[in-house]
Amino acid sequence: MAVAKSSQPYFGLKGKWLTFWITVACATDMSLFGFDQGVFSGVVITQDYLDVHNLNGSGKTSVLSIVTSIYTVGCFLGAVIAFGIGEKYGRKKTIIVGTVIMTIGAILQTSSFSVPHMIVARIVTGIGNGINTATAPVWQTETSKVHNRGKLVVFEMSMNIFGFMLSNWVNYGMSFVGGSVGWRFPLSVQLLFCLVLFCTVPWLPESPRWLIAHGRDDEASLILADLEDKSVNDPYVMAERQEILYSVDYERKNAIRWRDILRGRTKAGTKSVRRLILGSGTQAMQQLGGINIMSYYLPTLLIESVKLEPSMARLIAACASVAYLFASLAAAPLVERFGRRIMMIISTAIQFFCFLLMTVLLYYTEKPGYPYQDEVAKASVVWFFIYYMGFGLGMLGIPWLYPTEINSLPMRTKATAVATMTDWLTNFVVVEVAPIGLQTLGWKFYIVWTVTNAAFLPILWLFYPETSGRTLEDLDAYYRDNPPLIVINDPDSTSRRRPAKFAAAQGRDIEEATADLRRRSVLEHDEPKVSQSGIRV
Repeated sequence: MAVAKSSQPYFGLKGKWLTFWITVACATDMSLFGFDQGVFSGVVITQDYLDVHNLNGSGKTSVLSIVTSIYTVGCFLGAVIAFGIGEKYGRKKTIIVGTVIMTIGAILQTSSFSVPHMIVARIVTGIGNGINTATAPVWQTETSKVHNRGKLVVFEMSMNIFGFMLSNWVNYGMSFVGGSVGWRFPLSVQLLFCLVLFCTVPWLPESPRWLIAHGRDDEASLILADLEDKSVNDPYVMAERQEILYSVDYERKNAIRWRDILRGRTKAGTKSVRRLILGSGTQAMQQLGGINIMSYYLPTLLIESVKLEPSMARLIAACASVAYLFASLAAAPLVERFGRRIMMIISTAIQFFCFLLMTVLLYYTEKPGYPYQDEVAKASVVWFFIYYMGFGLGMLGIPWLYPTEINSLPMRTKATAVATMTDWLTNFVVVEVAPIGLQTLGWKFYIVWTVTNAAFLPILWLFYPETSGRTLEDLDAYYRDNPPLIVINDPDSTSRRRPAKFAAAQGRDIEEATADLRRRSVLEHDEPKVSQSGIRV
């Protein structure tokens, strides 16, 4: 199928450079997400912020936690909105809508003078972030090659930690400034990320898979060719297009309506419900593993549990974020080498071990009459660092990658939005109960997260198939073969390398595309030509 180009789109960029700029846009989006997560941990212990919003005193703890956690309610609402508009308007337009809303929210937060004002600002910002975080990983996944898809999405989550780290250092630096600037300036930095998104997203290509799903095959073929830096008539591009078309057609014929999913009426074929649960489950495990009691409240934890001074607590939180960033950067190459399953299991095991030791050490810190309370308290700080590093190695990025891989194309936007809703719903629960739980339970609060991480290990081992080394269409074919629910005894479910049957199927598709191209070339060559005078030549 030959399609003529009238001009050079994307400033003439193709192949790796085009993927690079898509990654820049998605990474900026995730950096903004990370900055938002971390910036409020410094704001809530700034005296001027507490004075302006009348949040001083222990009686204001519940109001303070609501102001902090209400952001995650906005993110949940944003994911719901992405569920509705993401598949209709495409990946790019959805991200632009989310960025506009985040810009408004950032302005409202920076200018806040009351609790109701800040609550509205946090909700608006959360809505924009919820839309973007439900969409950016899908866009990156659907425009990436199979061998670097995992690396790029996990790298984006490393940039999430870059944003988180930046917020911690900005908070630490601005703590020496004091006054309203000390907390308003950090909140205003969000606008810089929004500016980068407005300068990149509009000119980049739409997801070719979304275009094919909406009948825009010619446009999708051009983008597939540009992403591969090949001709639209290249056999590989033609075979890839045919695989996507086949998957879309199969899913449409075997699709399950949402009303049937909610009623429990499912049928064999696509395993949509199982894939939806697996994808959403990674997000639930990410949040219930305890990460956001660290992200939102680490300075508070260090002040309340370890008895550090506020300035030292801010500095340690900032230093911990650097270790967090390096661990998350290491995860990008490791996720393709060791696969999604093993990295999630290792990450969760480290989290379990860290919370177990935190629980033991903080027990002795609070034990009346124990002679080494200060020494034991300081020893616990090490495990806050190691927890961050363990989380960054696997459970940071893979729960954002996995739902975009495991779900089929017609379900991908909606299922990823559901996974993101799950993330923000569980996030809200964690962020809401953390200050109250810490205040009422003390060291016992850490037992909760020790138990949850221990419970997740067998779930990951038994039920989660590997997705690395496979094309998105391979995973559709995998579920069409009705794979077992418990995956540990099925090599096709657990192998880190692409199963041979999928590679063979793609090889046949390329051979067929090549043969078809040759037949067409012969027909065009043999077709009689007519001169301008009408004489056959």
